[in-house]
Amino acid sequence: MLAKVMENDRDRLSVWLESNGLALIPGSGLRLLGGGLANRNERIELTTGPAVLRRPPPGVLAAGASDMAREARVMRALAPVMPLVPRLLAYCEDASVLGTPFVIIEYRAGIAIGGDLPPGCASAAAGQLLATTLNQMFALRRIDAAAIGLGDLGRPDGFYARQLSGWAKRAAMVWPHGLPADAAALLAALQAGDAPDPGPPVLLHMDLKPDNLLVDPATMQPIAIIDWDMATRGPRDFDLAILLSYWIEPGDPAALHALNAVPSLISGIDRSAVMQLHDVFGGQRHGPLAWPVALARLRLGIAWGQLYRKWQRGEHVGDRYVGFETLAAAIFAHALRQLQQDLI
Repeated sequence: MLAKVMENDRDRLSVWLESNGLALIPGSGLRLLGGGLANRNERIELTTGPAVLRRPPPGVLAAGASDMAREARVMRALAPVMPLVPRLLAYCEDASVLGTPFVIIEYRAGIAIGGDLPPGCASAAAGQLLATTLNQMFALRRIDAAAIGLGDLGRPDGFYARQLSGWAKRAAMVWPHGLPADAAALLAALQAGDAPDPGPPVLLHMDLKPDNLLVDPATMQPIAIIDWDMATRGPRDFDLAILLSYWIEPGDPAALHALNAVPSLISGIDRSAVMQLHDVFGGQRHGPLAWPVALARLRLGIAWGQLYRKWQRGEHVGDRYVGFETLAAAIFAHALRQLQQDLI
């Protein structure tokens, strides 16, 4: 069934590409690239070289999710000034071609590393990945958004309030009969708390963690930064808060260890050290983080709940999603405890 769908997609894609000055190599097909939890990435063979077809997952999407128009705009603007951003080759806004808007981007050969290092890779590589991630976080912050045509990207005024409101709406769609108790309590605590002063807005990736870097498996040198569909402008510390929301430590509740999205459990680096490295690499001390990290964890738990619902509806396939609702509950509980104690 999937093979037939991909064959049909290939035929429709081929027609569209030819009308936009590109062409598939005759006889080539679409090859699914693994690793991603939500958006779908497939390697295609153009006559000009390999490329990646990137599009949203099948089924119902939350408002603002998998925004290919945003990704196209951001990548087009960033690639000339940020070498790790792949070039945008084409963008299609016409959902009738493949069922959703999509982008065609430059292919860069590398691997994405989540919680586990490749076989034979020294544990020090985890620290190298963290250093690369933080350095790219600062490289993105230093870019003048207006100078590259992104001065109107997003709406940084009222950023935290809109994030909280938007994710509360997503949560209500995931749990229409009432939020899990810890999720409701976390949301209420964030609403009652004081968000830190956001300061002047900077460019944000909104999911800048090691597995959104492609690296050379032999040297661990970065090759690309991917997944730009949520990029925006906002508080300078929020990309750091998002990274910390994934950074599980050995002493955290055992149920959280299943997240395993970044190589934190094998790195020997705790969240405090991540924050210290951030300050050293950037020459700029981070601001208050307990509230932003709690918000980032709220987003993370809701996102995992969304993925679980999509799996329940048959829109995602594979055993990897089976425990996502249980993991979401663990994330909410941990986030609530940390926020109540003003901890990261």
